[in-house]
Amino acid sequence: MFEFFAQYLVEKGKLTPIELELVRQAAVSKKVRKNHYLLEEGKVSNFIGFVASGCFRLFRKGEDGQEYTMKFAIENWWISDFTSFMSGEPSNCYIEALENSELIWFSSEIWDHLLATIPNFKRMIDGLTAKNFEANQNRIFSNISEPAEVRYNNFVNKYPTLYNRIPLYMIASFLGITRETLSRVRKQAAKNNATSAQSLPGSAN
Repeated sequence: MFEFFAQYLVEKGKLTPIELELVRQAAVSKKVRKNHYLLEEGKVSNFIGFVASGCFRLFRKGEDGQEYTMKFAIENWWISDFTSFMSGEPSNCYIEALENSELIWFSSEIWDHLLATIPNFKRMIDGLTAKNFEANQNRIFSNISEPAEVRYNNFVNKYPTLYNRIPLYMIASFLGITRETLSRVRKQAAKNNATSAQSLPGSAN
């Protein structure tokens, strides 16, 4: 499992063989069963996980009891409640495994040590943190400014493999729309795709 992570570290962070060995010594491999919770509301998120295989979601529960999906994580993505991780305060989120999954796991103490002792690792994480902030800002803007059809199409185009691995009600929650709206949008998108296919040169009439 670590070899998969090592390739990621070299590609994204240009880590040297010596730096990779330091990370290897600190990393913990963790298998997580489907439907298992890595984190529950009221507990501190004292870990960061790199997804080697599988799929997770981070969500909150509203006062109405509804679940509001805030983030998904699949292979090559990171998962934690980063607000709780950075502050040390109890989380108001849950992290659930949507598939049988495998993580490269770091405790908060080990994580801080790696950032302090491996410059290339810190530079990589700083860059990823900035990109993640930008992505979150863009998603907030999309959810408050763009119609449901645009949000749906953007999600499918950006995460084509993710879309097929997640229940529709979770996707609807992530996009900030109802399940009924998502069903309507999907039907319209399928109709548009069928119409476009028929209009292509060489299509049967």
